[in-house]
Formats: sequence, structure tokens, C-alpha cells
Amino acid sequence: MSDIVSEPTGEAEQARCADKVALAAALTDARARTLALFGAYEAALGAGLRVPCTPELNLPLWELGHVGWFADWWLARNPERPRGLQANPDAPRHPARQALRGLDADGLFNSSTVAHDLRWTLNLPSADELRADLAESLKHTLALLQDAEATDTGLYFFRLALFHEDMHAEAAVYMAQNLGFDPLPGAVAATTTAHPPRTLQVPATAWQLGRSRPGFAFDNELGAHPVGVAAFEIDAQAVTWAQYLPFIESGSAAQRRFWSDAGWAWRSRTQPAWPRYVRPSGSGWEQLRHGRWQPLDLAAKACHLTAHEAQAWCAWAGRRLPTEAEWEVAAHTLPGFAWGDVWEWTASPFVPFPGFAPHPYVDYSAPWFDGRPVLKGASPATVPRMRHPKYRNFFTPERNDIVAGFRSVVMA
Repeated sequence: MSDIVSEPTGEAEQARCADKVALAAALTDARARTLALFGAYEAALGAGLRVPCTPELNLPLWELGHVGWFADWWLARNPERPRGLQANPDAPRHPARQALRGLDADGLFNSSTVAHDLRWTLNLPSADELRADLAESLKHTLALLQDAEATDTGLYFFRLALFHEDMHAEAAVYMAQNLGFDPLPGAVAATTTAHPPRTLQVPATAWQLGRSRPGFAFDNELGAHPVGVAAFEIDAQAVTWAQYLPFIESGSAAQRRFWSDAGWAWRSRTQPAWPRYVRPSGSGWEQLRHGRWQPLDLAAKACHLTAHEAQAWCAWAGRRLPTEAEWEVAAHTLPGFAWGDVWEWTASPFVPFPGFAPHPYVDYSAPWFDGRPVLKGASPATVPRMRHPKYRNFFTPERNDIVAGFRSVVMA
């Protein structure tokens, strides 16, 4: 397997291997971002902070409480914290600090037991109470970190809490866009390019899927194993609106022959006139950004597309989506391969790698091995320390609230 290329270095890899000093800074930064995002919600929504009960949204107050609860559950309240991956996830926890105020934090903020729609019926603490809880939580976390063993085992749950908070920060950006405002300047900015579309040739190679290096890994990334990847030709960048919109303008998007069975069922059920957040205007196309319609930049990457729309465009263009392995090979080995503008749908289902074993946070991956696609890359809303080419994102194929697009591979 001499063709296998080692994983790259960079900010995201450094975060996976962060020492205690770097972790303390990152945890502090993540908490500041969480609070800034929440402040933007307060400014946009008012004191009530109410949002519709839909599958794409969560109550901002619940999100704020959940982030602090998660850190406490796995760090301050976890007696098996020093055991890292060997920790018993069901070990009895220390009492929550909120219990002193008569609040049942577990009954409010445990996402594994508190159903999504039930969250709208809960009597949640006030914003000020939750901010005070988060301040105490971070103070306790940093004190525990000082005394932690400086090993991958000793730091495992600190890194998990960091990346969990970063993921919720990105989700907050998506939800804000859904509600019509930009929570952080530039957080949902479109990415443009002056380069014309081009493809890159990738020779046949052996590749290693999965992570084998020291440092933090999500459970679905482990189980490193070799795969053979045949030669292929892939887009150097994600598909732009200038490439995608002719599929619609030609009337092809309304033709059954370009859609998979699942895609056509989705289209028939939802009857989308246009991709999410865009529409035709008198002078071309426009995009809904920050609550108002603005001219669409055709050089920007097409985004807020479902996997169904990505697959249908590929069928129309006589191309296909890349597999997870093809995407990784290109991202690791080709200098001209540009990624990070949008999350990119792949043709690979989200499945466990060989020997998969769930980590203590057992609900992170195992419940979602249901055939949904893997997404690779990152979006403008992704915190830089999360932008790792080995990271496996996973959403159901009809989701278009996330900043997702795609690139294509030439049919052999």
C-alpha cells in the first residue's frame, strides 16, 4: 500500500491533537462563539426567543442549555472521565449544579432522552441563568483540564466537548439563515471564484479510509482500512450556480428520467419550484440572504441543495457524484482541489468502517447508519478547527437547510 498518502497537517489536525494549553484556548474560543451567536438570536428574535417547531430548528434557549449540559455531563459530572474511550457511558453521574436551584438539567437538556418536539413544552431557564451556568461550566472545565493527564485518553472528553460545541455553533448559523438573519458577519457568505470550471485527473491508487493517527477521532472515522480507487476525473471545485441553473432553466429538472426513485418521490411530495433560497427575477436570479432578496452571484457555489438535486443534475450532465474515497484521494493529493466552500454530497452511504465500536457518546453515529449519504468538506459556517478532510458529515438526503452542494466525476 505504498501509494497511501498520510493525513495532512493544519489547524484541524492540530485541534485533534491539541495539548492542554491549546485546548484551554479552543474551549474558551468556542464558548465565546456560542455566546455571540446566542446574542445575535436575542437581537433578532427579541426576549421571547421563540421559533417554530420544525425538524430543522431548535429553541435557542434549549441549544444554549444543551451545550453547557453536554460539557458538564462528560466532564464535570463524569466520574469515568480519566478513562477516555474506556469510560462506561452509563456510569452514575455527579449531581448537576442546576439541582441546587431545583432544576432537572438532565430532564431538560439531554438530547438522547428529550424528544425534539417536547423541547417546546419545557419550562426552560432564562437566558441570564443559562449564561451564568455556561460561565460556571467553562470555569469548572478549565480547572479539570489543568489536572488532566496530558494524553489522548486523558484529553478525550475535553476534545469531544470542544467539537460538539463547534458543531452546534454551525447549526446555529443554519437556523439563523432559516429564520432570515445573519448571526455573525459573513457566516453564511457565498464563496465565488474567478477560475473557470475544470477537472483534475487522478490516477488509480490505493487509499486508506479512516483515521489511524494519534489524537482525537470520532467513532465513525476509526477502522482504517485500505481500498482500491480506480483512475477518475473530478471537478476541481464544487459546482457553481452558473453550471447548475441551466438544469432548471431548460426544463430538465421537471423530467422524471433524471431523478432516482427516492429523488422523484421527494420532488413529487415537496414540489419545489426552485432550489432553496433562490428564485428567478426579471434580470436573472436572486438569492435570499439575511432576510432580503439580492442578485445571485452565478460564480458562487450552488448550495442549499438536497442530495436528490445533486444526483439529478449529475444524471442530466452525464456525470456522477464522487465516492467518499475518491473525494478523500483528491483532497489529500491534488493541490488544485479546492474544498471548504460547501459541504459536498457524495455517492457513499454513511456506514460503519470495519470493526466499528461506538464511543461513550453512543448516540453520535450508531443510530444514523441508515443509508443516508456521507458529506465531505466544510462550509463558511464551519469553525476552522473542524475543517478536516477525514471528517464524515452525515445528513438525510432531503436536507437543504445546511450549506451543501456537490462536485461531479466524469463518467468512465
